[in-house]
Amino acid sequence: MKYNLLGNTGLKVSELCLGTMTFGSSGGRFAAINGVDQAGADALTKRSLDAGINFIDTANVYTEGQSEEMTGQALHNLGVNRYDVVLATKVRGKMGDGPNDVGLTRKQIIAQAEASLKRLQTDYLDLYQIHSYDPLTPLEETLRALDDLVRSGKVRYIGASNLAAWQLMKALDISHYQHLERFASLQAYYTVAGRDLERELVPLLLDQKVGLMVWSPLAGGFLSGKYTRENQEAEGRRGGSGFDFPPVNKDLAFNILDKLRPMAEAKGSTVASLALAWLLHQKVVSTVIIGAKKMEQLEDNLTAVDVKFTPEELQQLDEVSKLAPEYPGWMLGFTGGDRQVE
Repeated sequence: MKYNLLGNTGLKVSELCLGTMTFGSSGGRFAAINGVDQAGADALTKRSLDAGINFIDTANVYTEGQSEEMTGQALHNLGVNRYDVVLATKVRGKMGDGPNDVGLTRKQIIAQAEASLKRLQTDYLDLYQIHSYDPLTPLEETLRALDDLVRSGKVRYIGASNLAAWQLMKALDISHYQHLERFASLQAYYTVAGRDLERELVPLLLDQKVGLMVWSPLAGGFLSGKYTRENQEAEGRRGGSGFDFPPVNKDLAFNILDKLRPMAEAKGSTVASLALAWLLHQKVVSTVIIGAKKMEQLEDNLTAVDVKFTPEELQQLDEVSKLAPEYPGWMLGFTGGDRQVE
C-alpha cells in the first residue's frame, strides 16, 4: 500500500480509501448500495486496516446516519488507535424535516459536525467535506463556518465534493483573500469509463495542488466485469436492482471492457482490479474510495495496488477511453503549440 500526500498538506493517506456507504440499511434510491450489518462492517474495516488502508470515508446522510454510527462502532470494537486512522465525513444533505435541516449554512454545518462527532465516537474529524454546492448559502458563510471548526480543534482539514471547476476555484480564492482554511481535497466521480473530470477539474486540481478522492471508481459496478453486451441485466445494483447510476456511455464502456478483459486474463487478475489500477496510475489521484458489501469484493479491490501496466497497455486504455474534443480545449491545443515547456 502506498501513501500519498492529500493535496497541499503534509497528511499522508493510503492510495485506497475504505468507503462506508454500504454500512447500515435504509430505503430510498440508495437502498441497493447498502445493507451491511455491524458484524460485516467490523470485518470489512479490519481487513482494510490490515491491508494498510489508513483512510476511511463516510457521510452524515449515508443510511440516515447509520454509516457514521457503524463506522465509529467498528473502530471501537476493533480497538483501533484513533490517531492511526484518517477519518473523513461530509455535510450538506437533508438530515431532517425542518427548513434548516439541509444545506451549508453556519447553523447546519456546526450542528451536523457535532452530530457526526457523536455518531463516530470521536472528538475530532480529520477531513470534513461539503458534499455538494449549496446555491442558497454564500460561499463566504460556508467557508467561515468550516474555518471556525478547524480553529476550534474539531476538524483538522476541510474538503469539497461534487463541485464545478468555477465553484471550487471561487472557494479557493475566497479562502486565500480572506485568510480562511482552504479546501485540501475534492471528492469526485472519475473512472476509465467516465473521464469528464479531465476537461476542467483535473487541470485545476493539479495547478492549485488540491488532492483528488475518487468515488465510484467502478462506475457504479459497470466495470466490475459482470456486465457484457449480451448480458446487460446481470445481478447487481445496475441490473436487477434498477439503480442504473452514475450515468455511463455504455457503448464506450463496453469498448473499454473489450480491452480490459484480455489484459486482466493475461495478468491473472480481474477487470475490476485493472479498472481501479488505471486510476492509481493517474497523477492527479490521491486516493481511490472502494466500497464493498461482501468480503470477496473487498479482497479483489485490494489487489489493484499490485497491478502494473506497460506503457503500451496504458496507451491502449487511453485511446479507447479518451474524451471527444470540446471547445475551448481543442482551441487551446491548437493555439498553444508554440508555447510548450521544453
